[in-house]
Amino acid sequence: MEIFKLILLLLLVVCAVCATLSKRLLVSVIIFMAYSLVMSIVWILLESPDLAITEAAVGAGVSGILFLMTLKKIHRTEIETEDEDQD
Repeated sequence: MEIFKLILLLLLVVCAVCATLSKRLLVSVIIFMAYSLVMSIVWILLESPDLAITEAAVGAGVSGILFLMTLKKIHRTEIETEDEDQD
């Protein structure tokens, strides 16, 4: 069980560093969602099911969807700006 906890801790650190250093925003959002899911598992191991549910719902669910919707709007704005520049 201790090895599993160490693997989760290592995975949390790797996710945090990769999300920060990633050049692509979509990749950063996906890694952030994975971080939230791993953190949810950590909360379960710490016997805090209320925090685990909240982390999974808010961290990976709602925040991830909001980030993805924002990226979609940013991408659409970039395309419109490029089209205006070409005209």
